[in-house]
Amino acid sequence: MPFHQGLSSRIHYEQTGTGPDIVWVGGGGTMGRDWQRFQTPHFDRAFRSTVFDNRGIGQTACSAPLPWTIEDFANDLAELTRSVCRGPARFIGTSLGSAIVQQLAIDHPDLVRCAIVMGTGAWSTGWGWDYQLAEIEFRNAGGRLDGLMGVTHYASMLYPARALGDRTLWPRLKELLLEWMDSGENEASLVPQWDASLRFDQQARLPSIRVPLHVIAFNEDVQAPPQDGEELASLVPTAEYHLLQGMGHGSWYGHAHEELNPFLESILRRYP
Repeated sequence: MPFHQGLSSRIHYEQTGTGPDIVWVGGGGTMGRDWQRFQTPHFDRAFRSTVFDNRGIGQTACSAPLPWTIEDFANDLAELTRSVCRGPARFIGTSLGSAIVQQLAIDHPDLVRCAIVMGTGAWSTGWGWDYQLAEIEFRNAGGRLDGLMGVTHYASMLYPARALGDRTLWPRLKELLLEWMDSGENEASLVPQWDASLRFDQQARLPSIRVPLHVIAFNEDVQAPPQDGEELASLVPTAEYHLLQGMGHGSWYGHAHEELNPFLESILRRYP
């Protein structure tokens, strides 16, 4: 992967495929390469995909002091997009990445042809707030989640019960998550990234968005339940809301990608 030197971050990125630009924006604890396993191969025949590591993870280095804000992440994304993409791009985010894409649509609408945000809301609230805060406090107290303990913990947050109970699918998901846990990237990035996510609240500015915004919720998402997506869509005049059945927060990764990718492509093709 090459690098882009921004104002405060040296961003690690890679581009594949040919065609209109898609920029994939990852969630907390994930790296650009994670999109390349189940997403970009589907899109590379008709689009050029840009994947990258957010500040705080992978090979992206950031000199700015903590704490960071979602605005900081969005500014990194804007700098990268201006440097490596041709004109307004199509953005697809999940979880933390969806908050970053929301912020980009608010602050840098000239860069956005359309935006797709998955597993997200307008702000952190309720159980989701408490869950993220508990994870941060656990790490700040010296705790770690490793190996099979980490895998089973996060699997219950990422995948629906039917996927976890599938005796053929679960071993494959377990191997994916073991690889993720063994990398150590989630533990290293969790506090600075999730802290920014906790403090994200743009309810007052979301009505100013004028670019096409597609909000995708998953009916079995415990981290960002469907009502969070409904609320977000209701605040953005240009938003369309989509509720997908049988999927959880992380179903894009190894569970339901064969169903999700064609749906994403059908949205993107509306914005040549």
